[in-house]
Amino acid sequence: MRVPGGVPRRRVELFVVPHLRETPYTVSVVDIVHRPGEMREKSIDVVVDDEMGNAVIGVRKGAKLHIDARLEALHDGILVSGDVDGTAEGECVRCLIDVAVPVEVEFAELFAYSFDEAFDYTVQDDHVNLEPLVRDAVVLSLPFQPVCQEDCLGLCPECGVRLLDNPGHEHEAPVDPRWAALAGLDGLTSEDTGRSGSRGKKEKS
Repeated sequence: MRVPGGVPRRRVELFVVPHLRETPYTVSVVDIVHRPGEMREKSIDVVVDDEMGNAVIGVRKGAKLHIDARLEALHDGILVSGDVDGTAEGECVRCLIDVAVPVEVEFAELFAYSFDEAFDYTVQDDHVNLEPLVRDAVVLSLPFQPVCQEDCLGLCPECGVRLLDNPGHEHEAPVDPRWAALAGLDGLTSEDTGRSGSRGKKEKS
């Protein structure tokens, strides 16, 4: 496009550079970035602001997580490894009582210096954000079907009582309706049945 006077107008393209939003999970690596061989450790205590888990169990909002991280500078990024400790809460899938499961999981991922499809995480503004890394590690460590104890017997299918709380709990076997008419014959003697048979013959005659 030309402007008055014949001077062509140059097109200017703007690029938006994403900036890191600092959270309790972000750790500065400015002192080791691009310095291969440098290493330091960092301990973090965070309060979970968004539940981490599945439909039946998870680390609830407001719960605390303790993170011990080791940060090592490599040629192509920062290797972050460590472990997470906390407690997940949910309910037993057999008897439906509340359960608490300790969370102890390790993690290790490389935060690359530049954006690359080969890496899931990158260093941004000389910081690493551990939240997605910790979240993935915690969620994948949780049991898919948590139980209060391995030998939990669940609930009675008829009345719903918790079987571990009621040893020996049972119900009388249901009577087949086809045999219900014969239930009253259990106490009859052969003499009684003979009398009823004779009475029936007299009525017919």
